[in-house]
Amino acid sequence: MIDTFATFTVETHEVPTPTRPLYIEQDASSHRLLDRFRLPGQVLRFGLVGGLNTLVDLLILNALLWLFPTSSTLTLLVYSSLAYSLGAINSFLLNKYWTFASREKATRGEAVRFAMTTVCGIGWSSAILWLASTHLHPFLVNATAWANTSKMLAIAGTALISYLGMRLWVFVSNAQKEHTRFPAPVSAYSLTRSEHRAVVSRERRDSTDGHKQRLVNENGEKTESLHSLSIVLPAYNEDIVIGTTLEQVLNVLAARVKDFEVIVVNDGSTDRTGAIVSAFVEAEPRVRVVTHERNQGYGSALADGFSAATKELTFFMDSDGQFDMRDLQQFLPFIDEYDAVIGYRLHRQDTWVRKLNAWGWKRLIDWMLGIHVRDIDCAFKLLHTNFLHQHPLETRGAMINAELLYKLKRAGCTYREAGVHHLPRRGGRATGANPRVIVRAFRELFVSARKWRREKKVHAQQMLVSEHYPFQKGPQLL
Repeated sequence: MIDTFATFTVETHEVPTPTRPLYIEQDASSHRLLDRFRLPGQVLRFGLVGGLNTLVDLLILNALLWLFPTSSTLTLLVYSSLAYSLGAINSFLLNKYWTFASREKATRGEAVRFAMTTVCGIGWSSAILWLASTHLHPFLVNATAWANTSKMLAIAGTALISYLGMRLWVFVSNAQKEHTRFPAPVSAYSLTRSEHRAVVSRERRDSTDGHKQRLVNENGEKTESLHSLSIVLPAYNEDIVIGTTLEQVLNVLAARVKDFEVIVVNDGSTDRTGAIVSAFVEAEPRVRVVTHERNQGYGSALADGFSAATKELTFFMDSDGQFDMRDLQQFLPFIDEYDAVIGYRLHRQDTWVRKLNAWGWKRLIDWMLGIHVRDIDCAFKLLHTNFLHQHPLETRGAMINAELLYKLKRAGCTYREAGVHHLPRRGGRATGANPRVIVRAFRELFVSARKWRREKKVHAQQMLVSEHYPFQKGPQLL
């Protein structure tokens, strides 16, 4: 299994005091001031590169018009797109290494993002060019004047889109991402966890390797985890695979975890899922079931499962058989160092439609909530049960994973990302691409984002008042 560090981690060598936040407003103000002074120079360089690219673009366009004259709008669109594309290489290199002062080597990801931005630019340019040429054509008799005037209007209309795309997406380095993430104060829960991590780190440095302490003894043999564990399995019409999934879960846990419980949330299934789970409950006392009389949604199933959890740690996984439960053993060694361990699918076994939907959803969550993870909706996550009880989840649809990550961020928690195997679906029917599920997720996202921004604003005002009037008491939102 492949592990990567999370986008926000805290190496705890000293226990922070409750009055010292991880994020200092004065530092943030200084960074914003530097950005304010850096922006005009960046815009100027982008303009110069754009001017050079425009010159190259126009030269290529005029060369094509000189060699192959035309007054056809369709042919002109082809010429324009070709000229725009040939200037893309020059634009990529100059903007990366000069405009945005990148010191990193060009990556395939940057090239793909730049290509997508370029394609969008071509689309916008072509649309504006078509509108402009259609309206200008009756007034300009000369074909060359008509083509160049239309082209200039198209360039002006797409310049802003190109700049924002490159600044906010294409050439954003890892360091810049780290700087803009998780500006949250440390909550009381985080301070308690930090103190615990500091003690654990010292013990591990004095004894054995920390990553293998819980699961490997001095002879290299696998041992049981010292943590108790609740497993939450949401299920909706999974009678084909739920039996196999429960058998695998029980076999893996019996060999690795001494104290555990399995909570299956039957979310209004209309097939034999309920009967199969009931048979397991009768045969195995550590299996419990929470039943919804009607289907309430994925988020509702998880939230009720989290509420029913009684062990130290809570892990959740889908019941559709697309995850390998054995990957959990790689998560357990890190839960003493981080507040959560979250999975990402190494090779996602889904249709291209679901992958495309997931990509768009990830970009939207990134933009609206500032959450930067590899795989937002990967249903393979391990957390501390106390956190889930202290920060109950509110959404009830497919937005639930984004809300969970946002509340981790807001509480100032740390996490580690780890790659997990993703298997082809063996039965049942995926509901993630259902239009009703998608509409509900969008509605919950916009409503929740507005609510959380309002809460954040009120909290900031309360913090400001408490600084000036330290003896005044008021409600705390976070």
